[in-house]
Amino acid sequence: MRIIRSAIAAATVTALASCSSIGNLNPDALMQSGQLATQALALSDNDVRTLSDKSCTQMDSENTIAPASSPYTQRLNKIAKQLGDNINGVPVNYKVYLTKDVNAWAMANGCVRVYSGLMDLMNDDEVRGVVGHEMGHVALGHTKKAMQVAYATSAARSVVSASSGVLANLSSSQIGDLSEKFVNAQFSQSQETAADDYSFDTQKKKGYNPAGLVTAFQKLATIDGGQSSMLSSHPSSPARAKHIQDRIASGK
Repeated sequence: MRIIRSAIAAATVTALASCSSIGNLNPDALMQSGQLATQALALSDNDVRTLSDKSCTQMDSENTIAPASSPYTQRLNKIAKQLGDNINGVPVNYKVYLTKDVNAWAMANGCVRVYSGLMDLMNDDEVRGVVGHEMGHVALGHTKKAMQVAYATSAARSVVSASSGVLANLSSSQIGDLSEKFVNAQFSQSQETAADDYSFDTQKKKGYNPAGLVTAFQKLATIDGGQSSMLSSHPSSPARAKHIQDRIASGK
């Protein structure tokens, strides 16, 4: 919890410092920004799911979604059946974004999005491993913490943008800002390893070979000299591949 408090506080300070008008903020506005950081930390599971609903809707509106007839959608539907239709009881909604970007993410409301660029790069076993990893971030509570930090940053900016103080609700542009921050959220090494293990365990439990995780990491490492956005905040891909290989070898 201390790590999350620090991250939210840092996000709030960074957002305020980035605004050229910070010198014009009165003490009440600065106090409100602190209250927003506290509010972000206190977001409940339902609050986070509501924000996730708004963010996912915003992201869907900004991207081209593969139709039901698309081979991408048909592939993802097949993989979805292997991974399951819920995360901790929350129904999952799978869709493919038609883009050359290599990425995938999941939100606390069950919104799972996979980019066609990633599906072009990987086979079904590898995609299953990556999507299972993203679902692990949801199941293990990592996405809730990431949304809290994203909310704190977006909400803090409303102190400057609102002439009468803090906005009661996030505007459309702030939802867009929050969504971008969430999708680009950085997870800690321990969180990434835990999400890898979640994907491994889920696949083993359902009777699928988790070796696709290993080759998925190896392929991601080849993108832009290993500087793929999916790996920018992760442990090194060779280390992650070895961890999974060791688990496969041990049978545990």
